[in-house]
Amino acid sequence: MLFWRPGAERRMISSALLGGGLGGRGWVLNVQVPPGYARLDAERHLAELAGRAGAEGPGVGLMTAARVLDRCLAVDEGVEALVTAGIGVHGWAAAPGAGSGGPLPAGTINILVSVPVALSDAALVNAVATATEAKVQALRDAGVDASGTPTDAVCVAAAPPPPGRPAAVEPFAGPRSLWGARLARAVHRATYLACTRTAAAGG
Repeated sequence: MLFWRPGAERRMISSALLGGGLGGRGWVLNVQVPPGYARLDAERHLAELAGRAGAEGPGVGLMTAARVLDRCLAVDEGVEALVTAGIGVHGWAAAPGAGSGGPLPAGTINILVSVPVALSDAALVNAVATATEAKVQALRDAGVDASGTPTDAVCVAAAPPPPGRPAAVEPFAGPRSLWGARLARAVHRATYLACTRTAAAGG
């Protein structure tokens, strides 16, 4: 497991099963599970593991079949991106065929981004899109013919808004905005390193 507790509550947006959505969160857990993991109570399982790690209050829980100790970290002018990558099962998002109504095998590129400034709600959504664009660019640059895996997840953690200073909240996080550009470069670098390392290891 990788367990991150920033010390003070952050505003997070995430696609994670546990603690997904948008709101105040105090920690992030990234858990390695066996290939073929098929528990139907994954949210409860994550909450139990978080409790054992000492987590208190609301947080975010991610799962992957990738080796979490092989995580890759990249920093770009204050933005930090940590990525774990399993790319054994990958493909293109707009592939033909019916989608699944149930859980999918865990492979997963999990992306955690920490931004040291406050972002508006819209900017947090924008940050998720920017991180995803950077992930796809990294996959292409790593020679992986895919936009991701069926179970990729992302979590963006931003500083809480300063009391009484609404103008200090960043309204944009697209790839050409100040903080979005930094986020994109950090995510691209961490994802590229994680994917090339995983590909070299055969999975």
